[in-house]
Amino acid sequence: MISVENLQKSFAGQQLFAGLNFKIGARERIGLVGRNGHGKTTLFRMIMGEVSFDEGAITIPRGYRIGMVRQSLNFTANTVLEEGMKDLPADRKHHHWEVEKVLAGLGFSQEDMQRHPGEFSGGFQVRLNLAKAVVAEPDLLLLDEPTNYLDITSIRWVEKFLVKWPHEVMLITHDRGFMDKVVTHVLGIHRKKMRKITGNTEKYYSQIAQDEEVYEKTRQNDERRQKEIKQFITRFRAKARLANLVQSRIKSIEKMEKKEKLEQLKTLEFSFRSKPFRGRNVLRVEHLDFSYDPGTPLIENLSFSVNAGDRICVVGKNGRGKTTLLKILAGNITPDAGTVVYNPNIDLGLFEQTHIQSLDNERSVLEEIGYAHTDIGTQRARNISGAMMFEGDAALKKISVLSGGEKSRVLLGKILAVPVNLLILDEPTNHLDMDASDALLSALDQFPGTLIIVTHNEMFLHALADRLVVFQKGGVHIFEGSYQQFLDKEGWGDETGEKRSNASLRISEGPAGRKTKKEIRRIRSGIIKERHRKLKPIEEKIKKAEAGIETHEEKMAVWNDAMVAASLAKEGNKIAELSRKIHESQHMIERLFADLEDLYKEKDLADMYYDGKLSEINSDSDI
Repeated sequence: MISVENLQKSFAGQQLFAGLNFKIGARERIGLVGRNGHGKTTLFRMIMGEVSFDEGAITIPRGYRIGMVRQSLNFTANTVLEEGMKDLPADRKHHHWEVEKVLAGLGFSQEDMQRHPGEFSGGFQVRLNLAKAVVAEPDLLLLDEPTNYLDITSIRWVEKFLVKWPHEVMLITHDRGFMDKVVTHVLGIHRKKMRKITGNTEKYYSQIAQDEEVYEKTRQNDERRQKEIKQFITRFRAKARLANLVQSRIKSIEKMEKKEKLEQLKTLEFSFRSKPFRGRNVLRVEHLDFSYDPGTPLIENLSFSVNAGDRICVVGKNGRGKTTLLKILAGNITPDAGTVVYNPNIDLGLFEQTHIQSLDNERSVLEEIGYAHTDIGTQRARNISGAMMFEGDAALKKISVLSGGEKSRVLLGKILAVPVNLLILDEPTNHLDMDASDALLSALDQFPGTLIIVTHNEMFLHALADRLVVFQKGGVHIFEGSYQQFLDKEGWGDETGEKRSNASLRISEGPAGRKTKKEIRRIRSGIIKERHRKLKPIEEKIKKAEAGIETHEEKMAVWNDAMVAASLAKEGNKIAELSRKIHESQHMIERLFADLEDLYKEKDLADMYYDGKLSEINSDSDI
């Protein structure tokens, strides 16, 4: 068990977090959440002993081994298999079959395992790092964005592997669906503090929202109470017969805790600018062929049409041709045969990772987004920069000093700045945190134009897809239907080592699958937006409670004036009686706030409805 006590850390005078306290129990799988820049990766590096902390302690049992999947690459062996075996425990250092099993699950073929690590793309090299960490069997496995560069079949394999992992896991990921399937607990960094709960991300965020609402109502009530006490002290300080009451209230106000107003946290909400499209057909792909190696075709005789409003998701294993297809559609690669015919009224917004080379290194983030379109003013460019997590002075950074992930966010920001009616996006969530990914999904769901997207995030696939381009079993074909229907009718089958029946999600279908699509969207949309809104019945009850409080406050004001008059008339009995009524009124207010807490418990029950729906889906899917 690892114990973290009163941990504090600052960078350049800026406090990152303070007073962090938590423990990692046996076989717990913990999801670490928090916004980008709030210290998640820093905490991982502190646990690894790579970064110091200002105060506090991290207690690690003697002999407890910690492994972390790193993005940095340092390979010295001649083959992938040999590199993977380097971190096997001494008593199993020759057990190559254990490494082969993990490598196969992560998408390496038997032939790949005999190739040099340097021959692979950066994504496959990161997978090799993941394999090395896993086969070492540490007591605690730290995973920072492990789904980046993984395809759907590999993500599903990692999910199952981690659920069966016999030790402890800490996980950072922007993929909410992946996290919720894996973790037993959620650990969140919020307002420089930390909270750990048993359950998934929705339970965590609902609890945070509830607590902050109650805190703010309590703070407002305390301020009203303090004001009333101060008024009493001012009115009766000079009255000798009320000296004891005045002193009692002075002591009472000194003991009252001062609650600061919570700082308003910026919510990442953005939308794509849409341009009207008049017409039905957006583009046609006719008899498309393409290959990098003549002996290994990626795309053969592919034909399909894209109509206005279509939401097409391109899915399949990595290396099968998904990104290549998007480059052909965008006009960046010429096919070997066939044509792509565009409607001339199309305005395209393109996001793909290699497109970062088009950015001007001498411009700032703000300037690069501002130059994206002629009608983008400074304030709008600021807003978009903030949505892409370049707030304040960060928006003034030069493109040349940004990391690859930061440049990808600038590219996405430039797309937000331009009115378009067709979006082509290649893995746009890779460098976003969970809040930003939620906001992106919401923005795509509301985009009225046409969407073609490569994504391995199954939450996005369920929410968005009404057609699929499927790269599978060495070929590519069009599936006319939702992702749910694809799982039910085809599934990933042999490509995940699962039976097809276990790969599907089962939700009741209506005509042409429309009920399935709408139900999935309703459930997932409800989950994403639940913490940004209140259920109407709860709102009405809150208003009623607040109205009751205002009524009691008015009565208190009247009673206070009456007490002054009674005091002047030296009617002590009336003073005692009115004082008793004031206390009764205050107790009434406290009971109203207790009722308010009960209302939030009702809200939790509403959240559980959505959680229950997803649990049914997940339990049926055996994902």
